[in-house]
Amino acid sequence: MFGNPKKLMFVALMGALGNAMFIISQTIFKTNQIALDLSSIGTLVAAAYGGPWIGFLTGLIVGIGPGFYFGYLGGSLGLLGLIGLPVGKALTGLTVGYLMRAFKVNESKHASWKMIAVTLIGYVPEALFTIVYFEVLVVILLPQVAMYLGSIHLFVLSVMIKAWIEMLLLGVFMGALGGNKGFKDFMRQHFIHLNKRQ
Repeated sequence: MFGNPKKLMFVALMGALGNAMFIISQTIFKTNQIALDLSSIGTLVAAAYGGPWIGFLTGLIVGIGPGFYFGYLGGSLGLLGLIGLPVGKALTGLTVGYLMRAFKVNESKHASWKMIAVTLIGYVPEALFTIVYFEVLVVILLPQVAMYLGSIHLFVLSVMIKAWIEMLLLGVFMGALGGNKGFKDFMRQHFIHLNKRQ
């Protein structure tokens, strides 16, 4: 993968898209403490059309913006945020990539519905990681942050509700892309072959 410039360009483009969507989410979609985070779109497109390892690598890149923001700029998670958020997004990229391949979504007549399902199911590992991240790692390694958050269980519940709403919206968006012949032809011409070689 690292020797193929087309693959590296695809990862860089989707990583940039994800981080750009994070910035837009934090500036436009933010109300009070909650912001609709659409940064995973880059990870999902990379995983859907590039395969699991391209999705994983893109997820790591997409997670840098949120990790830096919640680690040092807008939050106090520090290094734990800078490491944890990219890992979570990378898990989604890896899982969605494998599910896309296992269910042959790109070759399916009902790609739109399958894309939605794959997006939601593919988020499960990141959701479990997020629960462990806050309920265990933050509590043990950053007890002052856990105290600041108040009821950690209630905080995690609110994060999970928001995250599943985001993934449902992104799943619908991915379904629309998967059902769009022009987009699929473009991806097939430039990137779809990556999914078969991963």
